[in-house]
Amino acid sequence: YRESNCSVSYSSSSSAAASSFNVEKKEVELILVKEQNGVQYTNSSVVASPSSGEDVVRETWGKKMDFLLSVIGFAVDLANVWRFPYLCYKNGGGAFLIPYVLFLFIAGMPLFYMELALGQYNREGAATVWKICPIFKGVGYTVIIIALYVGFYYNVIIAWSLYYLFASLTSELPWLNCDNPWNSPNCTEPQHINGTFLGNRTSYAKYKNTPAAEFYERRVLHIHESKGINDLGLPRWELTLCLILVVFILCFSLWKGVKSSGKVVYVTATMPYIVLLVLLIRGITLPGAMNGIRAYLHIDLKKLNNPQVWIDAATQIFFSLGAGFGVLIAFASYNKFDNNCYRDAILTSSINCITSFFSGFAVFSVLGYMAHQHHVNIKDVATEGAGLVFIIYPEAISTLPGSTFFAIVFFIMLLTLGIDSSMGGMEAVITGLSDDFKILKRNRKLFTFAVAFGTFLIALLCITNGGIFVLTLLDRYAAGTSILFGVLIEAIGVSWFYGVDRFSEDIERMMGFKPGIYWRLCWKFVSPAFLLLAVIASIVTSGDLRYDDYIFPRWSNMVGWSIALSSMLFVPIYAIYKLLILPGTFKERIAYGITPEHEHHLVKEGNVRQFKVRKC
Repeated sequence: YRESNCSVSYSSSSSAAASSFNVEKKEVELILVKEQNGVQYTNSSVVASPSSGEDVVRETWGKKMDFLLSVIGFAVDLANVWRFPYLCYKNGGGAFLIPYVLFLFIAGMPLFYMELALGQYNREGAATVWKICPIFKGVGYTVIIIALYVGFYYNVIIAWSLYYLFASLTSELPWLNCDNPWNSPNCTEPQHINGTFLGNRTSYAKYKNTPAAEFYERRVLHIHESKGINDLGLPRWELTLCLILVVFILCFSLWKGVKSSGKVVYVTATMPYIVLLVLLIRGITLPGAMNGIRAYLHIDLKKLNNPQVWIDAATQIFFSLGAGFGVLIAFASYNKFDNNCYRDAILTSSINCITSFFSGFAVFSVLGYMAHQHHVNIKDVATEGAGLVFIIYPEAISTLPGSTFFAIVFFIMLLTLGIDSSMGGMEAVITGLSDDFKILKRNRKLFTFAVAFGTFLIALLCITNGGIFVLTLLDRYAAGTSILFGVLIEAIGVSWFYGVDRFSEDIERMMGFKPGIYWRLCWKFVSPAFLLLAVIASIVTSGDLRYDDYIFPRWSNMVGWSIALSSMLFVPIYAIYKLLILPGTFKERIAYGITPEHEHHLVKEGNVRQFKVRKC
């Protein structure tokens, strides 16, 4: 049949017709209506239903746009603003786009497409989706646990943004000068700092005694009151209140499922683009802005000889798209069965990468202005992470006319970037576990509150005097090597055990066409090889943990690796558990473990599809 002109209809078998709500639907009749030269042909065959009877009443997105904005909102997060522009500048400017775009096409986009298709076809969360290959269910728990770990500290960063937003509601921004109670005797007004003042001692971005730097480290973090990770102190009450408000927003957005979260993203997913445009328009009018943009776009092809550039590009494209957290699977599971997830994958992953590139213009126009003001090079003010969005950028804003307005819109952007990404992570946990444990699904509102409250309790450790050290440890180990490992196992499970051919047939049932050879080759060979190299590089390049000049004690690195292993070990532990509880000989148990649950009757007949060698 022609891929562009094929309609698919489904009718339940007579055994399932008694009750669509109470009787589990075992089979559906797939009727393909083909048209060629004006003549229609039909072909019907009985195939296993991808979903159980309970999934007949599974909620779906109110509108297609709800889903698209949710995916875009999750994928476009703080890293698009505070990490990509600096990586691009540091790693050869325009030259960095070569490995970045390469990894987008050979790994990022295929994995993104795979997860959307996996969730949409099976209509299950990250754990129960592995009914297609039961022995791999442990990887579902791995990604759910990782998403939960990330929530422990990611909500704290959102709380910082909220704190800054409240602090901006003044006629004079509090990080403009050194006349505040929290400032140290060494605090130096920005207008007195230039290249001559700094000398060769440090770059401006690393100078800790500007009003903006002291507001962040002494007013917000209170890091000067802690000696390290073994000296945390009590949670700061101001940040606790901000964290409570963040958790309340998340609960309110998620407690009714995608019906409520799908409406919230109309604000949280679109607001960052409006703000970025406003900041870009203002930024390019500043003196020195063009110097910053030229530095951002300069092309240094020699940088491509450095392996670290390729590692940076690989990790950035992977973490930026957000594959492996179970979020894409959860979101796609609420799609209609025949939704075109192929088009969605191309569209949303492209928008994410374009946003990263676009945000660099807003960032570096302001960094060029900062360098011009202090008569230093761009490299002296360029930085990434919290230092960029909580120190350098706010300081630049504070010197502009109408600084209060620009500060408010900037921190609203950070708040919305964080909120919808955190919503995605929590939805992955809630959907993944409630699909596996039906009692949680029946009590979704209570479970949503429990998850949010649990993340709040752990997050309290990150808003103490030494909380930044806890946050740094979690950021390094909770979703680093472990998430790369999880997606590697996921790709192997889908491509090699469930089978690329079978997976392609599933996609054909949904959309009427099979993925091309390019996608199948990426799923089976290229993406797993990419992930394997990424896991190895992540382990090899993992040095001692540090925050600025503070070097973490050795025991904290052991704690960090224990956190990473606590999620990764679900893969082998569950596989062993599954083999122990399955019936039959060892070979039969393996067969049951790698055969979709609805085909276990074939194993009894000695027909195990995965044992056959099939071409890609």
